[in-house]
Amino acid sequence: MTTSSDFTRSSLQDSIEDLQARMAEDGYLFLKGAVAPDHCQSLLNDVLEVCAPHVVAGAGNAQAPQLVGEPFFETDAIWDEIYPRIQKLESFHRFFHQPWMLDIMSRVAGPEVFVYPVKMTRLATPRMRGYETPPHQDAYSHHAGPTMAGVWVALHDVDSSMGRVKVLPGSHKGGVREVFQAQGVGGVQCEIHEDETHWHVSDFEQGDVLIFGSCTVHRAEANTNESAVRISVDTRFCDYGAPVFATNLHPHHGFRLPEISWQAIYENWQDDEGKYYWEEYPNSFGHEIFEEIANG
Repeated sequence: MTTSSDFTRSSLQDSIEDLQARMAEDGYLFLKGAVAPDHCQSLLNDVLEVCAPHVVAGAGNAQAPQLVGEPFFETDAIWDEIYPRIQKLESFHRFFHQPWMLDIMSRVAGPEVFVYPVKMTRLATPRMRGYETPPHQDAYSHHAGPTMAGVWVALHDVDSSMGRVKVLPGSHKGGVREVFQAQGVGGVQCEIHEDETHWHVSDFEQGDVLIFGSCTVHRAEANTNESAVRISVDTRFCDYGAPVFATNLHPHHGFRLPEISWQAIYENWQDDEGKYYWEEYPNSFGHEIFEEIANG
């Protein structure tokens, strides 16, 4: 039987030393109200505009979006229709490069942060039990070293019915785990030991941020709500100069959807600044492997 308790709360008012010590011990930071609600609402509005007619706004600011019609999951026909439009949003990609986001990430990575080019929007619809993301480590899925971390932002309030993200505290201390095939986003699950039965999870408010290490085991709960769609955004980051695997330099799902390419993403941007910013990054690897995946 598994049990759970609330995340250990952190704040941007905590010292960097305290935050880094908590990250080293628990493998994650739950930062309450770290991003201003206005920033999240603005991006959420942009995302919802391109999700129509399948997902529409909730009753008010910070309220969960609502599903219209049939539920969907990552890689099905409806998702494949919506997702390229999200990936082409300039505001979506720039969100993680704003000074207030870089400041948050610097508390973990140090003063010079490299934000991964791959950016993800998660659309967790109701009535899709079994398709939620299984327990996994980013060290496997992103081929990441120990200094990489994920940063996940709640664009609206998320309660226990909407598919919250949960973390296995301290799970990073054992290093990279074996994986096996599993149903859900990503298609693989990492090993969970018999004594690892207690998870941390909490409701989120708009602007709450979850940071987790590359070896920290995390997963998504099922969305059991009748109509609410959980929409969140996340990316990965590291200290500048750390090794970065080539897949992380390409758009999310660009390997399988031709309309998701950097050229297509950048086509209608209003500002050229920041385009292809990673091309001069000094420590990327695995480009040959990525080409095999993309062409395979």
